[in-house]
Amino acid sequence: MNGTLSLSNIFNSANARSFAAPIFIVLILAMLVLPLPPFALDILFTFNIALSIMVMLVALSTKKALDFAAFPTVLLLSTLLRLSLNVASTRVVLLEGHTGPDAAGKVIEAFGHFLVGGNYTVGIIVFVILVIINFIVITKGAGRIAEVSARFTLDAMPGKQMAIDADLNAGLVDENEARRRRAEISQEADFYGSMDGASKFVRGDAIAGILILLVTIVGGLLIGLLQHDMSLADAASNYTLLAIGDGLVAQIPALIISIAAGIIVSRVSTDEDIAGQMLSNIFNKTQALYITAAILGMMGMIPGMPNFVFLLLAGGMAWIAYKSSKKQEEVLPEIETAPAVAVEAQEASWEDVAPIDTLGLEVGYRLIPLVDNAADGELVRRIKGIRKKFAREIGFLPPAVHIRDNLEINPNSYRITLKGVEIGSGEVRTGLFLAIDPGSISGTLPGVATTDPAFGLPAVWIESNQREQAQAMGYTVVDPGTVVATHLNHLVTQHAAELLGRLEVQALLDHLGKSAPKLVEELVPKMLTLSAVQKVLQTLLIEGVAIRDMRSIIDTLLEHGTHVQDPNELTALVRVALGRSIVQQIYGSVSELPVIALDQALERLLLQTLQSGHDSVGMEPGLADTLLEKTQTSTQRQEALGHPPVLLTPAVLRPLLSRFLRRALPQLKVLSHAEVPEGKHIKVTSLVGGAA
Repeated sequence: MNGTLSLSNIFNSANARSFAAPIFIVLILAMLVLPLPPFALDILFTFNIALSIMVMLVALSTKKALDFAAFPTVLLLSTLLRLSLNVASTRVVLLEGHTGPDAAGKVIEAFGHFLVGGNYTVGIIVFVILVIINFIVITKGAGRIAEVSARFTLDAMPGKQMAIDADLNAGLVDENEARRRRAEISQEADFYGSMDGASKFVRGDAIAGILILLVTIVGGLLIGLLQHDMSLADAASNYTLLAIGDGLVAQIPALIISIAAGIIVSRVSTDEDIAGQMLSNIFNKTQALYITAAILGMMGMIPGMPNFVFLLLAGGMAWIAYKSSKKQEEVLPEIETAPAVAVEAQEASWEDVAPIDTLGLEVGYRLIPLVDNAADGELVRRIKGIRKKFAREIGFLPPAVHIRDNLEINPNSYRITLKGVEIGSGEVRTGLFLAIDPGSISGTLPGVATTDPAFGLPAVWIESNQREQAQAMGYTVVDPGTVVATHLNHLVTQHAAELLGRLEVQALLDHLGKSAPKLVEELVPKMLTLSAVQKVLQTLLIEGVAIRDMRSIIDTLLEHGTHVQDPNELTALVRVALGRSIVQQIYGSVSELPVIALDQALERLLLQTLQSGHDSVGMEPGLADTLLEKTQTSTQRQEALGHPPVLLTPAVLRPLLSRFLRRALPQLKVLSHAEVPEGKHIKVTSLVGGAA
């Protein structure tokens, strides 16, 4: 029936495994409080021995520690199982021990009689020796190895993460492989940390085993003497042998599990399991085998020594060494040809020509935590945000920023590179905050004085507890990651035209072609070349115009591309089509546009210069100096009034003045009359070469 959940459906469902652990824990708790019959104890003790052997065999077959990532949990659960069995068996021993040596089951009886010959003195000594081996030798050593491994694994995590990021940025691995490697590094640190703690379980188990043995012996003697009127010899024989059998049947699996723990944490990760490592590292060394055989042979010839045993082992060692050397000689020709292959592989090839990263960020070693994903490096997330913001605002997807560490620069420094060339650098201090003076602060702060690397504003590095005070005084307070991200964002926007290569233009057209394929096909290559379109887009970006409205740009190029091929003229026409967007980008949604205009006399002089065939480069020096000086004065006046610095010129003069003034006054925008959309009112607030 629908809605009926049968028992078979539960165990056949995908959630069946999730019931295993809770059921196992409940059974362990039940053994602590409920009495168990001897037959049940036999089954559970046998299962405990089988579990420990299986765990050790799995540990021997692993090639690296993470192949048995569940081992710390297995160690805890097996310890809980042994302790619960100790409690259950102790209850049975104390209640039924007077009836005979098989009171707690056949397994405990066998360990009490067969392993120690029925002699409880020998049993106590054997038990103590097993506890010493487990507690002092194996568990202590495995715990120390796990502790050191956890410490070194954590210390090496930033370097490993940087290596993964470098491989990802270099294209050696894809994003999925990089994510898998990062997860493996994190799991490795968690594993050794868990093993460091889990080793304490085995220590506690060994101590508990000793105490349980003593309590069982003393309690059994008292119960036998006082409650069952047994003689001291009979009580000691029964209860001591049962207690020793109970202790041994628990300590031997504990010893096996401890050996498995030591194997897991002490192995070095290779492509071989433990058996393969031992055989390849020991029995392939023929020289060591021959020397060992010779020493055993000489010892076997000494009178009074067990000659047969020593000579037998010496012969066996010599035979193994001979077979190993013969096997190595068989593969020797292949090995001899290896140097020729190596020499051939050293020849230069095109693979040795490493591509230059379009955008790069190099950091000193103290800034590695800022770009470390495992340490929650916020800078990586912010760089992703910068690329998204750039794509939304500018109109194309910039290249990925390749991050790498650079030990040659100052530990607190960073470098931003464009096509392998540095375009910006700075220094930040992790753990501190940068308080930037925007020009309206009410006081000064103690700290390390510096300048904001993005905009050159005066700033000071302060402690985190000064942050609220700095904000109250008017400072703009940012963390080191924000400092680097802001600088990177500023430089990427500033060099947008250089980031727009042919690949990016083609990708941009392909993206537009998904929604308007005919539009793109008609333009490239039928009407304009890809290079011409790239030149138009780059010129727009150089002049600070976003290219988000690609449909308007394509429409304009299609309209005029049949009779205009010059990229500069096409750019001017595109600017007119984008006039509303350009003005809104500068002024917002205001209806009145305060602008700087040219004095009529200066305007006529510039028109004459242009008509005579001179551009801004060939402009008469005196005129160029006067124009630059007057424009700087008007720009400063415009900024003092709180208006955006915009120079309004005739359309024919706009390209000339834009190129000429761009380097000296990058904040000045040059518009033509044709680019001002209808409905906007012009207000001339300053004249270049005259008075407002």
